[in-house]
Amino acid sequence: MTTDSASTDNSVYISAEGLERMKEELEELRNIRRPEVAEMIQRAKELGDITDSAQYDAAKNEQAFLEGRIRQLEDNVRRAVIIEDQGDQADGQVRVGSTVVVVDSDGQEERWTIVGRAEADAASGRISNESPVGSALIGKKKGDTFEIDIPAGKLGFTVSAVE
Repeated sequence: MTTDSASTDNSVYISAEGLERMKEELEELRNIRRPEVAEMIQRAKELGDITDSAQYDAAKNEQAFLEGRIRQLEDNVRRAVIIEDQGDQADGQVRVGSTVVVVDSDGQEERWTIVGRAEADAASGRISNESPVGSALIGKKKGDTFEIDIPAGKLGFTVSAVE
């Protein structure tokens, strides 16, 4: 799988486990949360005049949020491209699914796994292939250096391992 154009296509790069979690969330929203919210709206209507009902407004807002999330998940599932296990990566290039160890210009080591935006979680070391660091890493090999622009200037890195 080539991911160099990841930021220009409409694919949602995701692990098999991430896709499964996304499908589970979608099913829960459709089959559990949607009926719950519909029931909240119905109860609010039964209370009488809904023109100034905070309970009704809250339920309708929850419904709008829920339906938006369902549409987003449906779209992501439809456009999902499974990130295959990179194995030994004979060419040693960073791609979506790679785990990369980098050393910054201050000598600090960081370890990141490059994932699609749907699974990105910087606090867990999972960065999007569309993020500044993630997109700069795509195609790099062990020993390569690169810089990214940050508000305070440029930040330099050296790739010390690609797994």
